[in-house]
Formats: sequence, structure tokens, C-alpha cells
Amino acid sequence: MANDKNNRLDAIVAQAKKYQNEREQSYRGRALKLYPWICGRCSREFIQKNLQELTVHHRDHDHDNNPSDGSNWELLCLYCHDNEHSRYIEHVRYGTSESGDSNQSQATHNPFSDLQALLKK
Repeated sequence: MANDKNNRLDAIVAQAKKYQNEREQSYRGRALKLYPWICGRCSREFIQKNLQELTVHHRDHDHDNNPSDGSNWELLCLYCHDNEHSRYIEHVRYGTSESGDSNQSQATHNPFSDLQALLKK
């Protein structure tokens, strides 16, 4: 009985991996035809020999959102792609953003506020 459950579970996992691989190959192939083989972050260029290191990143982080025009994709090298997902996870987990924490007070001091008066002297 337990062996039968394990076999069914293995079949479900294998089928899910197959579908995921097919979906990835489909949008990856289209993205590689649409965009130059250059990382969108670090500008590293790729050739056929190292093309496996260039990945397709979903800008909205939804891997099922694959418009045919490629508007949700960008090509990133493995390192930049990993960095992007790490930043996204940090944002989700801790609420950080590119512009900093919105709960922090803004700086009010302006070191050049009296510059005009000093230049007139």
C-alpha cells in the first residue's frame, strides 16, 4: 500500500517536472530569439558555448506569465538572476525596498542652504 502511494507520488512529481521543463524550454527559446545574449544587469555577453549560464528572469516573478512579446522577461546571468531573487525574497520577508525603509525619517539638513550667501561675500 505504501509502495503504491510512493509510486503515484513519484509519477506526479515526474510529470510536474516534465511540464515545468517544457514550459521553461518554450519561453527560454523564445526569449533567446527576442533578446541579445547579454545579461540585463552586468552586461556580460554570451556565446553558444556558455549560453546555459544565461537565464530568463520573470520581471513580475510569475513563471506562468509568459506573454509572446517577452515583455515579462529579461535575460540575466546565473549570478545576477540569483541576486535578483535574493533581493525579492528579502523584500517579501522584511519589507525592504530600493529606496529604503519608508518608516525612517527623511534627512532635513541641507549643507548647501546658505551657499548663495557665502558666495556673495
